[in-house]
Amino acid sequence: MNDFNLKGYVGFWAERVEKFFESYMVPADIHASGLLKSMNYSLSAGGKRMRPAVIFSSFGIFDNYFDKVTPYAAAVEVLHTYSLIHDDLPAMDNDDFRRGKPTNHKVFGEATAILAGDALLTKAFEIMLNKEINPDIEAPLMAEAAFKLALAAGDKGMVGGQFADMQAERTDPEAETVDYIHMHKTASLIAYCAELGAILGYGEDIDKANMKAYGRKIGLAFQVVDDVLDVTSTSEELGKSIGKDEAEGKATYAALYGVERSMKIASELTAEAIAIVEPYGKAARPCIEIAKYVLERKN
Repeated sequence: MNDFNLKGYVGFWAERVEKFFESYMVPADIHASGLLKSMNYSLSAGGKRMRPAVIFSSFGIFDNYFDKVTPYAAAVEVLHTYSLIHDDLPAMDNDDFRRGKPTNHKVFGEATAILAGDALLTKAFEIMLNKEINPDIEAPLMAEAAFKLALAAGDKGMVGGQFADMQAERTDPEAETVDYIHMHKTASLIAYCAELGAILGYGEDIDKANMKAYGRKIGLAFQVVDDVLDVTSTSEELGKSIGKDEAEGKATYAALYGVERSMKIASELTAEAIAIVEPYGKAARPCIEIAKYVLERKN
């Protein structure tokens, strides 16, 4: 019997992040108030807040002073939101809906959506490096966290994966290419989230490596399941258009291996991720439950 209320658990941490947004994401200048409105539109679009949950869960293995983690969890969600706005643009995935709502460029126009994404990307680092709201984070930890986020989100991580994804459209998918795309486009930032908990919790180098490995596996499993849901789910369940991967000739696990084998791969990745964190005992329970959710999710 599973007595862990994951929905309530994730919701608890999501509420912390949303309260942070309410206090921090306020207009500083009337001239840019329209830009902030566009930024907040996507930030409040009702995402899963999975990445903050991974950060809090990882941190909980090493420490319990969660207040100091909240700005960092918010910063990563801010950066993630920028990536979604840009992904949805006509020049990229050209999506009309995200999380059941019209995409940012459909509401505010392409130019404002691009600027909102740009501003959210830089806002993430502003939040992380703001000493006033992070009085308990020492400068070396602050620098390590920001530097590794840049690696995870830039050409060596998420953006590099997105570029490879575009380059691979309408080509015969190869396993190495699909692995690269998914590991960078999606798993890179989730791996960072897991490692960030160990960084802020004063984990040893081996702990940082373990949590990063855990995050890479659940991140890859997340994208594999995403590929499958694009084939097997409905627009109502997902809150976004379905069947686009096949229509656009995307290099996906579902295209390469089919649905059944893809889910077997996702199941193996989940088991491997759980095995990495199980030695941390009861404190790792949230990380284990998140890994199970990634495999079983329907949207």
